[in-house]
Amino acid sequence: MKKSIRSRMLSMLAACAMLAGAAQAVVPAAGFAAENLISNSTFDTGTTDWGIYKESGGAAKLSTEDGKLAMKITDRGTKNYAVQLFYDIIPLYQNATYKFSYEISCDKERYVEAMIQQNGGTYQSYTWKGIEIGPEPVKVDYQFTMTKDTDIMAKLCINCGVEERDADRDLGEHTVYLDNVVLELVNDDEVDYSTVGPYQAPILANQIGYRTNDKKTAVVREDGGNEFKVVNAENDEVVYTGTLGEAAENKSAKENDRIADFSEVKTPGKYYITCGDLDKSYTFVIADDPYKELMKETVRMFYLQRCGCEIEDETFGHKACHTDEATIYGTSDKIDVTGGWHDAGDYGRYTVAAAKAVADLLYAYDANPSLFTDDIGIPESGNGIPDILDEVRYELEWMLKIQAADGGVYHKVSCANFPAYVMPEKEVAELIVMPVSSTATADFVASMAMAYEFYKGVDEAFAQKCLAAAEKSWAYLEANPSYKGYTNPRDVVTGEYGDKTDKDERYWAACQMYRATGKGDYISGITEAKTGLDWSTVGDYGNIALTTMKKDEGKAEAALALGQTALASLTKTAGSAESIVNASPYGSPVTEYNWGSNMTIANAGIVLGLEGKKDAANEVLNYLLGKNPLGACFVTGFGTVSPEAPHHRPSMAKNAAQPGMLVGGVNSNLEDSAAKAYCKTNPPAKCWVDNSESYSTNEITIYWNSPLIYLLALTEKQDSAPVDPPQVTVKGDMDESGKLDVSDAVLLARFLVADKEAVVTAQGRANADCNADGKADEEDLTMMLKAIAKQIVL
Repeated sequence: MKKSIRSRMLSMLAACAMLAGAAQAVVPAAGFAAENLISNSTFDTGTTDWGIYKESGGAAKLSTEDGKLAMKITDRGTKNYAVQLFYDIIPLYQNATYKFSYEISCDKERYVEAMIQQNGGTYQSYTWKGIEIGPEPVKVDYQFTMTKDTDIMAKLCINCGVEERDADRDLGEHTVYLDNVVLELVNDDEVDYSTVGPYQAPILANQIGYRTNDKKTAVVREDGGNEFKVVNAENDEVVYTGTLGEAAENKSAKENDRIADFSEVKTPGKYYITCGDLDKSYTFVIADDPYKELMKETVRMFYLQRCGCEIEDETFGHKACHTDEATIYGTSDKIDVTGGWHDAGDYGRYTVAAAKAVADLLYAYDANPSLFTDDIGIPESGNGIPDILDEVRYELEWMLKIQAADGGVYHKVSCANFPAYVMPEKEVAELIVMPVSSTATADFVASMAMAYEFYKGVDEAFAQKCLAAAEKSWAYLEANPSYKGYTNPRDVVTGEYGDKTDKDERYWAACQMYRATGKGDYISGITEAKTGLDWSTVGDYGNIALTTMKKDEGKAEAALALGQTALASLTKTAGSAESIVNASPYGSPVTEYNWGSNMTIANAGIVLGLEGKKDAANEVLNYLLGKNPLGACFVTGFGTVSPEAPHHRPSMAKNAAQPGMLVGGVNSNLEDSAAKAYCKTNPPAKCWVDNSESYSTNEITIYWNSPLIYLLALTEKQDSAPVDPPQVTVKGDMDESGKLDVSDAVLLARFLVADKEAVVTAQGRANADCNADGKADEEDLTMMLKAIAKQIVL
């Protein structure tokens, strides 16, 4: 005999309580029989839990009138869902029967659609009604059975945009009313309640591994006794036995944790940890370079995010996207904005986000150039230049295109709305260039100043072009000293990247320009350091610029003083982060988990690494790679447990996680439907869900990957000092045979048409630069041929 609904629900709630500490909350109970699943159904307490989705020109406001929900519509937009009233997170179980009723009316005659649907994915409807409404309330009352798979985060929607059947009606301003909304589970006899929560590993370690000589720790969070063992995974032999540290209460994760320190294990190999009868940890490696592949994939991620060109990849390859000219908002002017990186899970390109990513990647290279190879699998691989510099240049070339004629820099390029879950070439809506902002302009200055410094030994002409662009935008900032922020206009809903001030951006720009040029005027009068490594707070990049630049005996006293102030600021930030890391069993440097916490955590690791606090920086890396309360490596495709459903349109379109992407991580604010549905009972440090609809915990961005790369570079031992750019040995001798001949001209010709088998070293490129303009191009090929024909002497 089946249990009653009430008894089964009580059992489920008990299971939820026991599993509240799991990585993702168990599926919440649907509710007791005859209980309303709509929390605010009569609107006696206002509009709580109800909202309006608007796009495509739709405009409306929500309020209550006479005890009814009232949605005043001023513009129906251009789509049926351009104005959509919604109630979020309704648990629907497969084979369950529900009773659904509500009263709906409008002060004008019109047609609407009411449904409960999937909140994302294909937006399939589980129940749907088309209704003609008017001033007299219509009572809708019926039962339906959930025939689709269980969906605990379904969404009740009423489309009030432009419907095809009443598109010609001139409704003007009008109000739709809703009242007495009731949704009840009335029969679950055929429901198979599966309340098994996600597995919670009792022993947590860095799932990729540890460097041979680094400090190595794991966390044991269940009682397995006082002793732990490190076991060779190849032969199951115990190689080390240790004693756990004292138990410590971890309030943010609601658990008691003990530390297993196995730093003494230094022999390369594969290992796992055991403790009493507890399940063993996931297998990890100890090696001199455990993160070699991780570094390659996290850098190659940027190639897969490229816009405006064909991408070659077995799974995520696609044709060139977003190649049309874009319209400057509010005008009919169009400009070429092809190129750059797609910012995140969507296909927008945002200047301030780009600047952070550029800074992280270039400073990562600056910190440890020997780590970055020329073979990660991008079109430029094998050209003699580290691929990370080639990849960053692709973004810089795009940034140069969004500088306005007066030196101001446009804030972003995107369509008006987020695209469907499609590959990038399928987003074909109009591209819009949004207005200039001072934050984008200052970030652009800093990025171009960095480009001058890092590329002058690679391509002098490109470096000079970047410096000239930086100087032009700096002049714009000086001529426009007031903050010029950015907010989305009503008809654009893509990422805003707004800011409250541009003081930190201007500080970074000034410091970076000083570093690039040595001209003290850029930092004249600045006495206070700014902080932050986020896209919105970038002051620490200015501090890094000053504290890591090459020593200059001729520095002005003002520069020396500001450099000391910058160093003191970084030291203070690192000290605070180290204290938090040391107090956390998991090595987390934060006490609050907000949107993009993994970026904040990686940023803290960067400052720790810069200040020489290697153990703490490595603990931060361990957290990101699996030693965290979720028991997940937060980088797709790495570790035993990693995100399989990131909020990333190519991954969603291909139904596979693109590798090498750091997801946003824990966010206790529960800012999307999936997080609210799955993490409602989770403690703060466990509010992450591997669900493609969880954009607030499981999205990816270029500027979340970039600090991970910088952190890897800082924590990795430098094998060699930076090498100076190669000097010309024999002009035109591209194949380095010791002389100029026809084979050199053939090699250059193949190189210029991107022949992948035309392998050219950095020295060969330098030799081929016959006219000394910083690059090997068609003009050099002409000079080679003339020299071979004895028409000129190189």
